[in-house]
Amino acid sequence: MFRSDVVGSLLRPGCLKDARAQFAAGKMTNAEFKRVEDRAVDEAMDLQLRTGVEVLTDGEMRRYAFYGHLIDAVEGFDKFGGWSIPFRNETGEEIKHPRPLIVSKMRRKHPMCAEEFTYLRARTNHPSKTTLVSAQQAAAYYDAEKSSSAYPTMDAFLADLVDLLRDEVAELVRLGCTYVQIDSPQYAALIDPQIREGYRQRGNDPDRLLDLSIEMDNAVISGQPGILFGLHLCRGNNQSKFYASGDYGPITKVFRRTNFRRFLLEFDDDRSGGFEPLAQIPDDRTVVLGLVSSKKAALERKDELKRRIHAAESFIPLERLALSPQCGFASTLEGNLLSEADQEAKLRLVAETASEVWGETVAATSPKMKGKSV
Repeated sequence: MFRSDVVGSLLRPGCLKDARAQFAAGKMTNAEFKRVEDRAVDEAMDLQLRTGVEVLTDGEMRRYAFYGHLIDAVEGFDKFGGWSIPFRNETGEEIKHPRPLIVSKMRRKHPMCAEEFTYLRARTNHPSKTTLVSAQQAAAYYDAEKSSSAYPTMDAFLADLVDLLRDEVAELVRLGCTYVQIDSPQYAALIDPQIREGYRQRGNDPDRLLDLSIEMDNAVISGQPGILFGLHLCRGNNQSKFYASGDYGPITKVFRRTNFRRFLLEFDDDRSGGFEPLAQIPDDRTVVLGLVSSKKAALERKDELKRRIHAAESFIPLERLALSPQCGFASTLEGNLLSEADQEAKLRLVAETASEVWGETVAATSPKMKGKSV
């Protein structure tokens, strides 16, 4: 049981952003770019070890967005051709983020996450995980008009997509990965009352979409005994902005009917609602409370985090809880509006709070990075 966790992405250093731009412009070779990526991953690992969190990721340094591993590894997508989704903050500021669009039959060019995991495995014996986009999230990359020449129906697209993701999970397991996190913020579209109503107006039943999403998630992760599968749910995360609000009540089927054993849930502010839906989670599942904001620079108070953890105990026992930030710090390349020092302070707060609430953590005694630390 890992008591302190990270969701996935970390702020990209400026040198990596610059290198990505140079590489895209043909001004940097593959070998040169990979050296910059490797250094950024080393720094991300060192940061997590330094702060004491129990589970490491590579910070998603090799991705332009949390779903970038799918788009870069699989032929058939127009990277920015899909409909734009609005992200906003509490003051009403808004940005629009274009989604990918499926325009031709998918063909896997190379593994999505194998490089990320094998590099991480080679650099540390510390507990680590790999993040993988969900089929439900990628369903948003289908357009009935623009995608029909590739796939006549969304169901046909999703059938191929589930096969690709199943194969990726099997490859990660073969390589020795024991903790896979599936990212599915698109579930938030089935939480938000306004977005649910929009689905109905377009002729889609949001509850049927929920059932289909659960079926796809189970298909992707089934048949892998002994592997910890986690599901991360949030309400959008792009440059400190969000796209949905609402509590988990409308989607508690996800807790009861999916095969995930660990749920990483956003709970950093009032947009997420109360802890009441946690009472629907079966007794053999655990919940990672995302109480620390990755969107805002202000550091939470430790006593307030402890108060909220104990408030959640009214609905789920303390021994089945853990703590994390509410989402990644950089779901897109630009990153959220806080500094690297803010990010480090928040990760340290997560680790320290978890240690004080649950006792000594794995991070205190686990092996550190192999070889020389950066």
